[in-house]
Amino acid sequence: LAALGRGLGVCSTPGCRTVLGEPPGTPERPPALTPGQWQLLTELLRHDPATPELGAVLAPEGSTVALGPLLAGIEAGLRSGGFGPPLPTLDLPADPLLAVTIAEALGTSFLLAQGGENNATALGPGGCWDDVDNPQNYTLRGPPSPVPDPVAIGAMDGVVLGTRLAQGPLPVVELLRGYYGTGNGSEAGRPPSSYRRRDFGALVGQGRLEKEVAAVLEVLRMLSPTPELLRDVGTQEVAAVAHRAARDFSDRYVECPAIVPRCLWGARPYRGTPAPLRPPLGSVFLHHTLEPAQPCRTFGACARAMRDMQRFHQDTRGWDDIGYRSLSPPRGDGTCHRPWHPPWGQGAHTKGYNTQGFGVGIVGDFRATLPDPDVLALVRDELLPCAVRSGHVQPDFTLRGHRQLGHTDCPGNALFQEIQSWPGFQ
Repeated sequence: LAALGRGLGVCSTPGCRTVLGEPPGTPERPPALTPGQWQLLTELLRHDPATPELGAVLAPEGSTVALGPLLAGIEAGLRSGGFGPPLPTLDLPADPLLAVTIAEALGTSFLLAQGGENNATALGPGGCWDDVDNPQNYTLRGPPSPVPDPVAIGAMDGVVLGTRLAQGPLPVVELLRGYYGTGNGSEAGRPPSSYRRRDFGALVGQGRLEKEVAAVLEVLRMLSPTPELLRDVGTQEVAAVAHRAARDFSDRYVECPAIVPRCLWGARPYRGTPAPLRPPLGSVFLHHTLEPAQPCRTFGACARAMRDMQRFHQDTRGWDDIGYRSLSPPRGDGTCHRPWHPPWGQGAHTKGYNTQGFGVGIVGDFRATLPDPDVLALVRDELLPCAVRSGHVQPDFTLRGHRQLGHTDCPGNALFQEIQSWPGFQ
C-alpha cells in the first residue's frame, strides 16, 4: 500500500524523497483489486498540490484525514521496525518519521507564508463535506496553505501510528481498524483517533517539534540543487521560522480542542443580524442542555443531536441560532460552536447577560451524574485556556453556573458542584 501511494505521488517533496527514496514507477492495478476499487484508490492517493481537497477521507469520529502524510508515516514506521529497506540516517540529526509527516511541510509552509503577501497563511484552513450523511466531496473553506487541517490531522495520525509500527509487528489493517474505530466498540466509547491531539503532544512536544523543523530545513538546504525558498535564508532565520511553526502548530492542533465546523454537522443558517460582541469577554457561563439525556456515541448521532437542538432553539424558542456560543458533545473529542472570529453575534444562553460572557453548554442531563471525565477535561483544561490564549476571553475571567444568574436548575446539581473547584469559579 505504501509503495502504491508513492508510485501515485504521495511522497513527492524533496525531503520525503530523501528519507523514503525515489518513488517507484507508475504502478499497475494489483490483481486483488477490482477496476472500480483501483480507480477509487488512484483518485484518493494521486497527489496534486493544485487540488489540496483531494486525497482526504472522513474518519468515523468526524475528522478529515489526508492520506499522504498518514501513509508516509506508516511506511517510515514499518521500515523503522525492520520491514523493508532501512531508513537513512539523516544529518544534524533529523527524525525520519517526523520529516516525512509534518516537519518538512510545516517548515516549508511557514517559509512560503513569510515571503508571501501580508495575509498569507501557514496553517489551515479547514473544510466541509457536501453531505453530512453521505459525504462524497470535500471543499476547503478558504485559500489553502501547504498544511490545511486534513494534512495536519493526517500528519499527527502518521506520527502516532508510525511510532506504534516501529515498536513491533502489527498488521496495518488491524491497526487502522482499531485506531479509527471500526470494530473496536466505539459505539460505547471514543475511538483512539479522537485522542490524536493528546497522543501527538505526548510524543512530540513543542520543543522537539521546533528542533525537527529546523533540522529538516537544514537537510533541504544541503540538497542539490538547493530549494529556491532556502537559497537566501540564514541559520538564524531558519531557527526563527522553526520556532514560529512549532508554536503556532501546537497552539492550533495540540493545545486547543478540535472545532467541528457548522457545515460538517449540517447547521441551518443564522437568522437575523448578529448583535456584535466585543472580545475578550470577562465571563464564562456554564450550562447543560438536558436533552438528549443519553450521550451520543458516534459522529452521526452527535450531528443529529446538534441539528435537533438548533431546530428547537430556532423554531420553538424563536432564537436566531443555537443559544450557546460553544457546545461540548458528550464524547469529549471536539466542540461545536459559532465562529471564533468577529463579527460575533451574541448568544441566547443567559438572559440578561448575553453581552457579557461566553456561554458553554455540555450536552446531556447532569442533575444526578457528571459528564465523562474526558468532557470535563476538554472544557476545563483545553477549551477555556484556549479561549484565553486566543484573546476571546480575559485571563482573569469569572466562571459561573447558569443557576447563579437566573431561576433555573441548570447546569444540574452534579455539574454545578463539580465546577466550583474550577479556576475562575465565583
